[in-house]
Amino acid sequence: MDTSERKDTVHLRGVHTFVLRSGRMTEAQKRDYAVHSARWCLPFQETIINYTDIFENTAPVTMEIGFGMGKATAIIAAQNPDRNYLGVEVHRAGVGRLLGEIEKRGLTNVRIVEHDALEVLECMIPDGSLAAFHVFFPDPWPKKRHHKRRLMIRPRTDLLARKLAPGGYVYMATDWEPYGEEAYIELTATPGLSSAYEGFAPRQAWRPETRFEQKGKASNHEIYELMFVKRAES
Repeated sequence: MDTSERKDTVHLRGVHTFVLRSGRMTEAQKRDYAVHSARWCLPFQETIINYTDIFENTAPVTMEIGFGMGKATAIIAAQNPDRNYLGVEVHRAGVGRLLGEIEKRGLTNVRIVEHDALEVLECMIPDGSLAAFHVFFPDPWPKKRHHKRRLMIRPRTDLLARKLAPGGYVYMATDWEPYGEEAYIELTATPGLSSAYEGFAPRQAWRPETRFEQKGKASNHEIYELMFVKRAES
């Protein structure tokens, strides 16, 4: 890493990709958080975690960054009981909602960390260990002065690549075309990653429609999907 890259990394570490909003929790979300968080939530820690200890199996682990209200997370986890899912979200209302979905569906393959995903990656996740990243409709930060907050820019994408196992993938969906185009460029420039498709990916049938996707379609926005795979030689 040269001097300019080091400066970029240090700069971006101090810039959050999210804003904590004081959203209200429903009574059901409060109850589910109070009752179930001890069972399914992992506290943030500055030490590497062991997936086998956490999930009590050796199945591959997918990390979802910013799962929102968690409905898509729960559906995917229910459809893939042979895979584990680690959801990272900073908004407690969404955590409470996903906890309710976990209990309602009887899921055992989901764990949650209520913290900044980049700090979770840097401190808790072993290098070369994740099977996939799911990033559904991240904040596009449309104003130019806020572009530095976008998740899918280097060197943040370098961090994602470092945590992926060979053959693992980064998947992103957005309804914001300029962000999709920038993310494609940034991921293409990320060492070790290659696009699985020429240009944007086709609609992935395994991904449920999310609330943000519905809002985007209601505004006549197209959906842009990206799929980048970590090369085996990396």
